[in-house]
Amino acid sequence: MESIAAIALAGGKGVRARPITLNSPDYLRSKAVMQVAGQPLIEWAVTSLRSQGVHRYYVVANGRENRAQTKGILAHGERHGITVRYSRTRFDHENTGSGEATLRCLDYWDLTGLALVFPTDSLFDFDLGAMVRAHRAARADVTVATVPRPGAEAAGKYGVLELGPGNQVGGFLEKPSLAVIRSLTWGSAGDPVHTNAGMYLIDCDRLRMAAREPDLAALARRQLDWGGDLLPYLVRRGHRVLAHPIARFGDLGSPRDYLETLKDVLLDRYPRLSEQLGRPAGPGGGHRVHPSSLEMKDQVSGRTLAEKIEDGSVRIGPGVRIGRDVEIGPGVMLVESDIGDGVDIGEQSTLRGVACGDHSIVGPGARLTDVILGSMVDVRSTLPRPVVLDDYCALGDEVRVRPGTRLRGVSVFPRLEIGDGIPRGASLSDVRDLLRCL
Repeated sequence: MESIAAIALAGGKGVRARPITLNSPDYLRSKAVMQVAGQPLIEWAVTSLRSQGVHRYYVVANGRENRAQTKGILAHGERHGITVRYSRTRFDHENTGSGEATLRCLDYWDLTGLALVFPTDSLFDFDLGAMVRAHRAARADVTVATVPRPGAEAAGKYGVLELGPGNQVGGFLEKPSLAVIRSLTWGSAGDPVHTNAGMYLIDCDRLRMAAREPDLAALARRQLDWGGDLLPYLVRRGHRVLAHPIARFGDLGSPRDYLETLKDVLLDRYPRLSEQLGRPAGPGGGHRVHPSSLEMKDQVSGRTLAEKIEDGSVRIGPGVRIGRDVEIGPGVMLVESDIGDGVDIGEQSTLRGVACGDHSIVGPGARLTDVILGSMVDVRSTLPRPVVLDDYCALGDEVRVRPGTRLRGVSVFPRLEIGDGIPRGASLSDVRDLLRCL
C-alpha cells in the first residue's frame, strides 16, 4: 500500500468525560492520553495504524495540555518506530475548529497524496487498505468512516449521513434529534442510520485546492469543524464525499461510553486491539493477568493470586485485565473489569464493569458495578460498612470514599472526600458542591 500520512486531531477539552479528563480540579488531562486497558488512547491508535503501514504522523493540537501531554507519550516517535511532528502553538490563536486546523496544517507541512485524519478520543477497528481501495475506486476527495447505529442511539450524539448510489454522501446532519432522525426519508423507518465515526481519508491536494475557494476561506475564519461545517460544505459544493463502513468505533466521550467501549475491548470485540493486549488465559480464555500479580500474596490469607484462582476462592470472569503488582484478597469476584497497576482489592469485594486506575485501594466488601475509579482512589469499604457504587459513577484521581457510602451515577472531581447521602446523578466539582448535596 502507498505511503499514507496520519493526522491526529487533539483539540478538545473533554468536558463530557469529566472527571476522567482531569488530573486535578483545575488541570486538564488530554483525551489523547486517557488510559484504556493500560494504554493511552493515542498509543492504541498509533500502534494499530503502524501495523497497517502508517509511519508518518502529524499531531494537530490545540492548547498546551493537548500538545504537551501527547508529546509526552509519543515524543517524536522514536520508541514506536515512526515520525511525529506537532502543529505550531501560534496556530492555536486562529483555530476556529478541527476543519480549519486540518486545512492550515496541510499547507504548513506541504502534505500531498492521501492522509488519514483521526480523532484521539476514540478507538477504532478497521481495515485501512480496504478504505484506501474504496476511496481510489470512487475518486473521492474525502472518504468518511461510518458505523450503522439505531436512530435512538445516534440521536444528539453522532453526525448522520445520507447515502446515495455507490455510498456517495448526499447529505449530512450534525447530531440531529431523534425527532429529526425519524422524519428523514433516507430509508425505511426503523433502519439504522449511518453515523460519522470522525475519521476521514482525504486527498490532500484536492482539499488544499478547496481551501482556496473564497466561501470556504471565509467560513474558516469564522468556524470550521469537520462534522458540523467542512463536510456539509464539501457535499453542498459537489465535492465527492464517500462513506465507508468500518468494523467498530468506540466513543469515550462520557463515563458511560468509556465503560461500554472498555468492556468491548476486554471482551475482544476489537480484534486488532486484542493483538496488542495479548492472548487471554484462564478457563475459556477469559482474562489477562500480569505474572507479577499472580505471585502477589494478600494480607488476609497469605496466599498467592494464582493459588486462589486455582481453588476458586477468587473468581475472575470473562473480560478482565489485571495489571502489575495487584493484591487481591480472598472471596473477590471480578467481571468485565480493568484493574491498573499496584491496586489493592480487599476480601469479599465484587467488581463488575469497573475501570480501576493505578494504585487505587478498594476496601473489603465493596460492591462496585459500572464504575470508573481514577488513580489513587481510596474506597474505604469495610465488611461491616461496605461501599456500594453503581450506575456509572466516576471518581477522579485521589478521591476518598468513606465507609458505608452508597452512590448511583455520581461524578466526583479529583481530591474530594465523599460520603453517603449524595443524590443520584450529582456532579461534584468542589467542596461547595459537596456541601450543597448534604
